Amino acid sequence: MNLESLKNQKILLLGKTRAFSLDEFTSQLKQHNIELVDEVSEGVKFILEGRVLSPYEQNLMNELYEQYKYEFIELEPFEKALAQTIDDNVLLMSLKLSNDKARLKSFLQNGAISDGLFFKLLKNYKWQNEDFFENDDNRDVTAALIERFYENIERNHNVQFATTGLIHLISQTNNEELLEAISELEPIKLHPKIKVILATHPQTPKKVLKRFLKEGDAIVLDAIYANPSLDHQIAKTLIEDEEAAKKIAQNIVLDEELFVLLKDYSVELASNVSLSLEMQQKLLDLDDEAVDKNLAQNTSLDTQFLESLYKKSNELQQIILENPATPSTILEAAYNDSSNHLSLAKNSATPQEILSKLYDLGETEILSELAQNENTPVELLYQMQLDSRFERYVRTNAGFGKHIQTQNIGWL
Repeated sequence: MNLESLKNQKILLLGKTRAFSLDEFTSQLKQHNIELVDEVSEGVKFILEGRVLSPYEQNLMNELYEQYKYEFIELEPFEKALAQTIDDNVLLMSLKLSNDKARLKSFLQNGAISDGLFFKLLKNYKWQNEDFFENDDNRDVTAALIERFYENIERNHNVQFATTGLIHLISQTNNEELLEAISELEPIKLHPKIKVILATHPQTPKKVLKRFLKEGDAIVLDAIYANPSLDHQIAKTLIEDEEAAKKIAQNIVLDEELFVLLKDYSVELASNVSLSLEMQQKLLDLDDEAVDKNLAQNTSLDTQFLESLYKKSNELQQIILENPATPSTILEAAYNDSSNHLSLAKNSATPQEILSKLYDLGETEILSELAQNENTPVELLYQMQLDSRFERYVRTNAGFGKHIQTQNIGWL
């Protein structure tokens, strides 16, 4: 859409604007020397097809079509073209000088403006020390933020009017600029959970994490330490603190330098799923009981090391039999020893044939574990759901929940 070609022209608008209020729309057109008229008059060559036409406007539109004298323009691309020509700095200064909150809110609700301008405008919005949905203005601005960036919002009706919608938005996005913008919203001080989600998000910008660290909220700090994607430079500044170092050692995606720097926390390192084969070997070579226990639970431990630990002690054997990374050959062989049955019932990697055999044993403790096991055959879960001892476990079983959703049959 070339607005320059419409300079010094008259445009007839039929229907209503969408992205802009009528006053703002008219004002923006004036800046391009375009005159908006509301009736057919001399000099009108262009007809803008708005939304929500009245019966009179619809009839007029049809008549004008048939005359083949006018060029018809679609509203949405026209408004987008208009929005693209807005000078961000001029608009921001105008809003600052006028202190026109209604106009600011109107622009924030304008889906035609760029994301960059939206973020600049959002920084200038005053929340009045109230929550996201505590007053009408805050509600409208929060809804505009969620609606602009939420994926498939058309399938999630009214998600923009709930704090959970903002939480889901954070979880689904990889937009660093959006994450930073949300981190700066005043009302998140009332929602510690939002800060925690931001602190654990792999794409949260480094400067946001640094700000959170300075604020010193214990819950948020723990979330940062547990973030596998924590920036390594930030991590290096934190590991002088023992508690922080232990949590970082368990969770961060390791490289050789960090592995060496965290060598004093070998027990915690043994739980880290990003261990390379070389790192796993070094930890095994320590021959430390606590390290071996955590390695035995580590779902990324290499098969050869699992097998080595399996032969080491009965305690490690039971831990490994509960590890989903354990090869099926070990699990199948372990079934022959009844002392392994409870561990096998807990493991989601245990073959369904063995899980069925365990079910047939009818032992309450084993059945409790089977009711919670995502890999338990669904027909067995249906049976256990009828038993009050296991009903709650079945209902919260993720595997059973996925089956119900797939079949779309609801809970019995």
